[in-house]
Amino acid sequence: MKQDIQQLDKNFQSATNEGELNWIDIRDFGVEGRAYDDTKSFYDRFPARAEGVVRDPVWNLSLHSAGMSVRFVTNATTLSARWTLRFESLQMSHMPSSGVSGLDLYIRDRELNQWRWIGAGIPEKYPDNEVAILTPERAPAEEDEFMLYLPLYNGVESVKIGFPADAAVKPAPAYEGAKAKPILFYGTSILHGGCASRPGLAYPSIIGRKLDWPIYNFGFSGNGQIEPETADLLAELDPAAYLIDPLPNNEANGVRERMPTFVRKLHAAHPQTPIVLVENITYQAAKYIPARRERYTQSNQALREVFSELVTSGVTNLRLLSGERLLGEDCEGTVDGTHPNDLGFMRMAEAIEPILREVLA
Repeated sequence: MKQDIQQLDKNFQSATNEGELNWIDIRDFGVEGRAYDDTKSFYDRFPARAEGVVRDPVWNLSLHSAGMSVRFVTNATTLSARWTLRFESLQMSHMPSSGVSGLDLYIRDRELNQWRWIGAGIPEKYPDNEVAILTPERAPAEEDEFMLYLPLYNGVESVKIGFPADAAVKPAPAYEGAKAKPILFYGTSILHGGCASRPGLAYPSIIGRKLDWPIYNFGFSGNGQIEPETADLLAELDPAAYLIDPLPNNEANGVRERMPTFVRKLHAAHPQTPIVLVENITYQAAKYIPARRERYTQSNQALREVFSELVTSGVTNLRLLSGERLLGEDCEGTVDGTHPNDLGFMRMAEAIEPILREVLA
């Protein structure tokens, strides 16, 4: 029997009934990973006032929905998704459309109390897509919690989830206590999510699931250049911790010139908030290509010098994470020697999670 649309949770103001499905705009659940309310478009990562303040490439990349997600609870055995993309390019030469412009669905395993992948929304065209994201039917179940990730390297105008008309649907419980403050990640294309096959496999999102903690993803492909205007924007927020991972976009001189100001701005605004600085990854095949080895070695040495100077000058709650083992040692962790594949992202998450778990404790 179809469920009357009026009987849905009162939060679902935009719900519409079409045949066998009730379609609910994910904004009615509450979109996580969205740091600012005063955005030009709802799913932008930076506020509207950042336009013209940050460099144009940074602003344009802030229109991507990287790191955003939505959680909800339902007993539905099937789910569908509709989403409208902002940009025509569905994929890149080294990153599939499923990661660039797709959706990614996880379920909380009730026995393990851990997130597990269960479905993907792979786009076929621009701008509008509709897919059965959970099909065929899963086994009849009690109410389960789901999490849906939004595209990494594209933006969205709207996202709706279609539930069977007889399904119970409600927002997931809000994070409480310390977890009410997300972990803020800042960095380059790697942190942005290039080149994950699915949005949930960007390393900030993997860490978020491992810690069961909300995140902000401020990765800016090719443009994580530790600029003061970006630091000012990030200092407005009040995260549980900052993780700063921009070295692949900064040579040694840039690290020495810009990193001290960047860190000091964050620390001045939130002196009790942990800040973790991450060294440059060890580029794959660098053992055999001296120029590649020299590039990251010099940047990492500069970061160690900056770290030491900051600590000596009184900056507290500052940690440094070695980049030596972030991708493993077998040269199998990237698609092009720099950008991680799914294996590389999992290794990065496993290397970074312990230090975040420690500082958040």
